[in-house]
Amino acid sequence: MHAEMKKKITLYLDTSVPSAYFDDTKPDRQKETKAFWDRLDQYHIYISDQVLKEINRTPDQSRRNQLLELVRPFELLPSETTEVKELAEEYLIRGAISIIEDAIHVAVAIVNRINTVASWNYQHLVKLRTKREVNAVNLVTGYDPIEIVDPSML
Repeated sequence: MHAEMKKKITLYLDTSVPSAYFDDTKPDRQKETKAFWDRLDQYHIYISDQVLKEINRTPDQSRRNQLLELVRPFELLPSETTEVKELAEEYLIRGAISIIEDAIHVAVAIVNRINTVASWNYQHLVKLRTKREVNAVNLVTGYDPIEIVDPSML
């Protein structure tokens, strides 16, 4: 019998995850993030050019370069497509997500059929209400449901 090949889980990272890798002001979150990085081989990781835009706003050039190097190996997806923009706008209109950048992250994942977003953003993304409302929007707009989790859940 042949061993079954285990398919890697596809995973989208918002900017909060690589940022936490270097954030020593929150040592527990940093530790969890580094532990997650040690398990990256279990996943097919995606980011979007929205992540790069946010990283490029990092004022400290050294930190910005570290972040860009950290995410360099991940597959890059476009965030400025009509489909992503329309879905992100739908999240805002329906009150599922209140911040456009967060809506873009989720929309990029959904449009590209990535059903899990990893984020440390508990204020806007990693919470039951957001997941339920995003999935309600996805249902009425013909998209698949999504999981929004923090890296310690993976």
